[in-house]
Amino acid sequence: MLYDLIFIILGIYIVLRGADFLTDGAVAIAERAHVSQVVIGLTIVAMGTSMPEFCVSFMSALKGTSDLAVGNVIGSNIFNTLLIAGCAAAIAPITISPVTIRRDVPFSILASVVLILLIFDGHLSRLNAALILLFFIIFMTVTLYGAKDADEPQTAPKGYTIAKSVFLLLAGLLFLVVGSNVFVDHAVNVAHRLHVSDAVIGLTVVAGGTSLPELATTIVAARKGNSGIAIGNVLGSNVFNILFILSITGLVCPMTITGITPIDMAVLLGSVVLLWMFSASRLKIERWEAFILLAIFVAYMSHLIAKTV
Repeated sequence: MLYDLIFIILGIYIVLRGADFLTDGAVAIAERAHVSQVVIGLTIVAMGTSMPEFCVSFMSALKGTSDLAVGNVIGSNIFNTLLIAGCAAAIAPITISPVTIRRDVPFSILASVVLILLIFDGHLSRLNAALILLFFIIFMTVTLYGAKDADEPQTAPKGYTIAKSVFLLLAGLLFLVVGSNVFVDHAVNVAHRLHVSDAVIGLTVVAGGTSLPELATTIVAARKGNSGIAIGNVLGSNVFNILFILSITGLVCPMTITGITPIDMAVLLGSVVLLWMFSASRLKIERWEAFILLAIFVAYMSHLIAKTV
C-alpha cells in the first residue's frame, strides 16, 4: 500500500509539471497562429489531455471491463464540469466568450444526451459507435471552421519560437500521459485492495486519475489568466471523451454496460446544463457559482462512496 501511495504522489507531480508546459506551449501557438485560445483548448489541448481517458477506456474494453471503460468517460466528464471548472473559477472567475455559449457548451450538452440515449439499454454497438463518431466529425468541422474567432481578451505574447512552443506542447502531453498512467495504475491497485466494484472505480478513482491532466491544465491556465484555454479544455475534453473515445472503443469492441445508473447519467447531463446556465448569465463563472459546482461534486462523490460501504 505504501509503495502505491508513493507512486500516486509521483504521478500527480509529473502531471502538474506537464500541465505547466502544455499551457505555455498551447498559448504561444495560439498567439502565433492568431487562433482563439478557446479553439486551441477545444482541439489540441483537449485531445492531449484526453489521451489518458482514451488509453484506459480502450484497454478496459479490450479486457472485458466495459463498466470501467464507460464509467471512466462519464466520471471524467463529471470531474471536468463540476470539480475542474469549479476549482478553476474558485481560483479566478472564468470569462466565457459568447461563441462558447452559443456553440461549444450546447455541443457538450448534445454529446451527453447522445451518449445517454445510446447506452440507456445497456449496450453500445458498433452502429452506435459509428453514429457517435459522425457527431465528433461534425464537432471538429464546426470548431475548425470558427478557428479565427478571437472574441476573447488577449494576453501579452510570450515570445517563444515555434520550435520552443511545439517542444513545450509535446513535452507537456508526454508528462501528462505518463504521470496520469502512473497515478491510475497505483490508485486502481489501492481500490481493488479495498474491494470496490469496476463501475465505481471507473466513476471515481480512474476518472479522477485520468482527469488529472484536465485539472492541472485548467487550473494553471486560469491562474495565468488564460480563460479561453481553461474553459475550452473542459468543454473540449468532455466532447472528446464521449464522441472520440467511446466511438473508437465501441467500433473496435462493442460493450455491455451494467453498472452505470440513471443517477450517474443525470449528474452527467445536469452538470453541463448547470455550467451553461452559469456561463450564459454574465458571460462569466463567478466564485459563488464555482462553489455550487464543487458542492454538487462532493455530494455525488459521497453518494458513490456510500454505495461501496
